[in-house]
Amino acid sequence: MNIAVMGAGAVGCYYGAMLARAGHEVVLIGREQHVQAIERDGLRLEAQQFDEHIGRPHLSASTDPAAVSGAQFVLFCVKSPDTESAGASIGPHLAAGTLVLTLQNGVDNAERLRGVIAREVAAAVVYVATEMAGPGHVRHHGRGELVIEPSTQSEAIARMFIEAGVPTEISPNVRGALWTKLILNCAYNALSAISQLPYGRLVAGTGVPASISDVVAECAAVAQADGVSLPPDIEQAVRRIAETMPGQYSSTAQDVARGKPSEIDHLNGYIVKRGEVLGVPTPANRLLHTLVKLIEDKASGAI
Repeated sequence: MNIAVMGAGAVGCYYGAMLARAGHEVVLIGREQHVQAIERDGLRLEAQQFDEHIGRPHLSASTDPAAVSGAQFVLFCVKSPDTESAGASIGPHLAAGTLVLTLQNGVDNAERLRGVIAREVAAAVVYVATEMAGPGHVRHHGRGELVIEPSTQSEAIARMFIEAGVPTEISPNVRGALWTKLILNCAYNALSAISQLPYGRLVAGTGVPASISDVVAECAAVAQADGVSLPPDIEQAVRRIAETMPGQYSSTAQDVARGKPSEIDHLNGYIVKRGEVLGVPTPANRLLHTLVKLIEDKASGAI
């Protein structure tokens, strides 16, 4: 396949590199410093089982959203606040029949993207621990599985990912899976950002497990009020994150450490907003959202 990755950060680079490594033609669309490094040296994928540079002829990079032109399949991996603007930038260049698969945090990105592009959009839930270790260098800490929404191409896409070494399943309840991922993010992201600790050390902190339980209980109550079907083992799934990704810092922690705006409005902030609409109190999520916003506002000079 010809594949474009819109938003070549840690997640986009990891999955793009895995597909290129399997022989697909992939173009990564991202920031100039990463594009220059990838075009010069290839993308370094430092995984748990291998450490390779992946480049031409299968992998290229560009800063131009028009590079999606001709792609049969687009991985949409931008930050949640950028969904509409990034979607509008690629929309005019998408070929007829192109499927856009959203690999993003939050639960409403696919719906928002459908509002700005006239192509088929499907949602995916991502469970992977990655980071950009430097320009053109993605480091994989663990996991990597995908849960994707049924679509006209879901069978072929799932097979493509599986053959590339990415565990993938098709689920009729992607909404529930997206909410499960949202709850995991709400449980860990803000606390990791505030403390600047990886998950394994974070959960050893005084009062942290109880605080995480409070956050998860609020999220589950909002989900129930919103008619979302969650798996019965949500608390076990939350505990498993620290066990399977002990060295991982949340994406929010990475953004805060670099002085960049985070996705917190689409994580704990989303729970707060939906709770207000549905009449569900969310004090633990509100406090975490407020603290991360304070850190961001201080860094930006807003306060």
